[in-house]
Amino acid sequence: MTYDYDLFVIGAGPGGLAAAKRAANYGANVAIAEANHLGGTCVNLGCVPKKLMVYAADFPRLAAAYRGYGWTQSAPQLDWATLVSAQKQHIEHIRQSYVRSLEKSGIEIMRGRARFTDSHTLEINDRPITADKILIAVGGKAVKPGNISGIEHAVTSDSMFSLAQLPKSLVVIGGGYIGVEFSSMMHGFGVEVFLVEREPQILTGFDELICTTVRDRLQERGIHTFCNTSVKAIEKTENGISVDLEGEHTKTVTADLVLCAIGRAPNLEGLGLEQIGVELDGSAIVVNHSSRTSVSNIYAVGDCTNRMQLTPVAKTEGKAFAELVFGNYPCEVDYDSVPSAVCSRPEVASVGLSEAQAKEKFGTCADQSGSDRITSYQSEFQPLFHTLSKHKSETVIKLVVNHKDDRVLGIHIIGDNAAEVLQGFVLAFRKGVTKKEFDDTIGIHPSSAEEFFVID
Repeated sequence: MTYDYDLFVIGAGPGGLAAAKRAANYGANVAIAEANHLGGTCVNLGCVPKKLMVYAADFPRLAAAYRGYGWTQSAPQLDWATLVSAQKQHIEHIRQSYVRSLEKSGIEIMRGRARFTDSHTLEINDRPITADKILIAVGGKAVKPGNISGIEHAVTSDSMFSLAQLPKSLVVIGGGYIGVEFSSMMHGFGVEVFLVEREPQILTGFDELICTTVRDRLQERGIHTFCNTSVKAIEKTENGISVDLEGEHTKTVTADLVLCAIGRAPNLEGLGLEQIGVELDGSAIVVNHSSRTSVSNIYAVGDCTNRMQLTPVAKTEGKAFAELVFGNYPCEVDYDSVPSAVCSRPEVASVGLSEAQAKEKFGTCADQSGSDRITSYQSEFQPLFHTLSKHKSETVIKLVVNHKDDRVLGIHIIGDNAAEVLQGFVLAFRKGVTKKEFDDTIGIHPSSAEEFFVID
């Protein structure tokens, strides 16, 4: 049978873009459809605008630090409208670069939401389209809980980068990485922040040292952090938005704005997956190690699947799919060595297992003597930059090591430029680096990264 395209990609986020370009490089006839803006969540509503805003929120803190070095200046003043406009211009520049790149690769771009009518046929803007292979890469969407009265008065992270003006106060629902990042960022802009998390600790899933240290630092900075606490109801009043809390901190908080940051869910609505029998795991598409769904010619990558929701992962999955299907080169994604970062202040970066996860996986006793199978090494120190800044900003590092073979199972950093410091260690981690190899390495002095080579 003859099809309109060898590959049709639904969604022009990092996974879809990577797959489309790699398939086109192999000579495939490719088209890609996007209902919103090219670039997906990361470019338009996620990591790119977020990182720019984080940089902007750092300036008051850095200005105060520079005074310790002899610089004298008045306190900087923020023009919010200028910042919002500048980041929008940068994002539009990225979008246009994607258009140019796709066109250069001979990929047809379609605007609109695609919908399946059968396993090889899609409908977009009332136009039927057929394809031999179809890749679903529609990403995720911000969600709100359905059990909170008045939740319609809360915004999601999608709205935070285009606010008409900064609020004076903010309630953040959710203490995962999204909630923690926005709490830290908005506090940097001078906003009073109340962070509410129903679990006993923020940043669930990270090493306990990260959870406790970041929570302590946020509270030291003046961010009100309420764990073991849930939002019962939200009500709009003359004085702002009233938020009723219950649990460990039962009280009512009034703020100008409420942000719901409980996470994102696959953006599958309207695709017609039920028409063709694609298997779902809850709200996510089930795929195998080759990103193939339960329908043989349909694949899925990125946040719409039941795997990791991270931009570099989606991009790697997209490339691996194209390599396998159009390059006949089996290429699997290594999910065990995926690093993650939290752009809070302090910043967090991590790869591998937490200490608790390592003990659960490998056990706690190495031999009959009862010696610990898992050993952790950690250190806390003041980076050289802050010795003159008079700003308390210790960096904390941790290695989780398997005592049996000396292999490093987890690397964790809390402090300035944590993500940049970790980046180089990720390659060593993938290659099975041992604690002795850390000990035998000579680092750059003075630097924060060198502390990993002298930790004991």
